[in-house]
Amino acid sequence: MAMDLDMDSMASSIGVSVAVLRFLLCFVATIPFSFLHRFLPGRFAKHLYAAAVGVLLSYLAFGFSSNLHFLVPMFIGYASMALYRPHCGIITFFLGFGYLIGCHVYYMSGDAWKEGGIDATGALMVLVLKVISCAINYNDGLLKEEDGLREAQKKNRLIQLPSLIEYIGYCLCCGSHFAGPVYEMKDYLDWTEGKGIWSTQAKGPSPSPYGATIRALLQACFCMALYLYLVPLFPLSTFSDPVYHEWGFWKKLGYQFMAGNTARWKYYFIWSISEASIIISGLGFSGWTESSPPKPRWDWAKNVDILGLEFAKSAVVIPTVWNIQVSTWLRHYVYDRLVQKGKKPGFFQLLATQSVSAIWHGLYPGYIIFFVQSALMIAGSKVIYRWQQAVPPTIKNVLVLMNFAYTVLVLSYSCVGFMVLSLHETIASYGSVSYIGTIIPVVLILLGNVIKPGKPGRSKARKEQ
Repeated sequence: MAMDLDMDSMASSIGVSVAVLRFLLCFVATIPFSFLHRFLPGRFAKHLYAAAVGVLLSYLAFGFSSNLHFLVPMFIGYASMALYRPHCGIITFFLGFGYLIGCHVYYMSGDAWKEGGIDATGALMVLVLKVISCAINYNDGLLKEEDGLREAQKKNRLIQLPSLIEYIGYCLCCGSHFAGPVYEMKDYLDWTEGKGIWSTQAKGPSPSPYGATIRALLQACFCMALYLYLVPLFPLSTFSDPVYHEWGFWKKLGYQFMAGNTARWKYYFIWSISEASIIISGLGFSGWTESSPPKPRWDWAKNVDILGLEFAKSAVVIPTVWNIQVSTWLRHYVYDRLVQKGKKPGFFQLLATQSVSAIWHGLYPGYIIFFVQSALMIAGSKVIYRWQQAVPPTIKNVLVLMNFAYTVLVLSYSCVGFMVLSLHETIASYGSVSYIGTIIPVVLILLGNVIKPGKPGRSKARKEQ
């Protein structure tokens, strides 16, 4: 009883619910638990510890039912791999997503998150992606390299079925399923077994993770402080307030920008904590720089590039700087696999990928509209980029600035749907600024089919785009 009272008073003092406070405490606890993982001897002990800690933290954060929910997609994935390997990837994909959608609908998780609540569906979202990628990579293990495998398939495919303890350890590793990042079974096994870039024979002893961990923690503190400062100034409730609709066009547009910017700092905080947890375990190590002497890189667990997003020159780069690991997952397991051999990807692959992302987040109109909007936003940005490459440098600089302004405008406009979720509020918010963030991308796409610049030589920048 005393502990419940302490939790109530502590939650009230920081302005969150008890459920959110419990989640945050367990989420931060992933850091010391991940630190202890470094010192365990032997592969079996590491897998067992990773699994046990994941189960314990899930229970403390969400209750006993959460582990039952997590067990369903985990069982689907492992059973499909063990019983029907030739189609285990597609089976796990549809059944895993089906169960996730059912949980989204049953718990109405988007409403809970919008009101500042929490439930296990956020962690379930990460877990579903992990079991799907594991099953698809085991499916790819049947293919031969001469079958035209992409580099990601060659790197991540699994020749042998992981043991049950390896699989559970991978799924729940020290609570990494709480907020990601999503990572591959092959990387998890290499890290646990000290192979690949985690081999001590590669460039001497393992690098110290402590400096990078402290940097991630300081970043998390800054992001949370800024979020707590901004959120009372730009609440989402304003979008449904009659006063908002009395404002002028530019004031509404400015408020949309600030509300979206405010919401992003919450995600920056969450991902900074998860990054610190993965880094201190050693799993966040991503290799060495080419400098002399070489320095360790710790961006393997990175889920967001804050400056890269806030100052993105093109909407095309947003998937590479926001929710990075999920964007990578979507590219490898949706986008690339929809492209037929010998053909180039187009708007269909982009729209299908964004639609899968929308469904993964939940069946709310705001999510679906946002991700359709983001497909239009990226396609429009590509048109501006093609024009940039075909004009003299003086005009090119103007188009670069135009692409930056376009990205800020359309992203700020689009993300309102992601925040308010309901169809009525989304349409009302978009309509309040004359649907400018929808009209401009559509006009650019149409103009791109009319104004087709000649194809310049492929520069390094273009290859990256």
